[in-house]
Amino acid sequence: MRIIRLLIILLISIVAVSCAVEKQVNYFQDLKPGQEIKKLQMSSEVVVQPGDKLYIRVSSRDEVLVKLFNLSEATASSNKVIVGYTVSALGTIDFPVLGSLSVLGKTKTQDSELIKSELVSKNFVKDPVVTVEFLNLGVSVFGEVKTPGRYPIERDRITILDVLSLAGDLTIQGRRDNIKVIRDEGSVHRVYSIDLTSGQGVYESPVFYLQQNDVVYVEPNSMKARQSTVNGNSVRNISFWMSLASLLTTIAVLVFK
Repeated sequence: MRIIRLLIILLISIVAVSCAVEKQVNYFQDLKPGQEIKKLQMSSEVVVQPGDKLYIRVSSRDEVLVKLFNLSEATASSNKVIVGYTVSALGTIDFPVLGSLSVLGKTKTQDSELIKSELVSKNFVKDPVVTVEFLNLGVSVFGEVKTPGRYPIERDRITILDVLSLAGDLTIQGRRDNIKVIRDEGSVHRVYSIDLTSGQGVYESPVFYLQQNDVVYVEPNSMKARQSTVNGNSVRNISFWMSLASLLTTIAVLVFK
């Protein structure tokens, strides 16, 4: 009977642990089929920040005229090197003929319209087509993901789910409920937290859409942290073995009671 009771206790413990692990691992646990979630009302497009590098090209039917407004493209070996404008700390670029232009806080489309308006209003080009692209956008991902690294932002909107997918998803040791996103906001670096186990929380988070130079950190779960502690910290190593001894003592009491 004692052995049967012990087996029942162990079975209940295993089931409880399994349920707890499932809650820690599964994404979007609160979402149900057919459920609707409102989209964020805030702008999600990437905007220009100091230090960004922009590729700007002006096109027109008069190709000779617009050469004045286009930087020459350099050639290194057999590859063409695209030359861009680096945004200053004040958020400006020095554009040919037009001089200093403030591009800070604007989207690609808005900066394109700004340059086009300047060219037309000053009678430089009657029918300009202005293309603006970012050259150096990226997001850094590290911690408990399969492939840590810096990943380029190749479209106007990129979500934290997109970036984690690029990084190969979280490892099984990654903590899903407290993903850290560190964002440069002017004079400060602000830290946000996002819980992947809550779909509502993910889609309503201010960092659902990432910005250039965001840093995403996935911290290890408690199991991974304990493994690291046992291997590298003698104080907690002792604590671990004391806990194990306590567990074995409890089992022995139940068996031989």
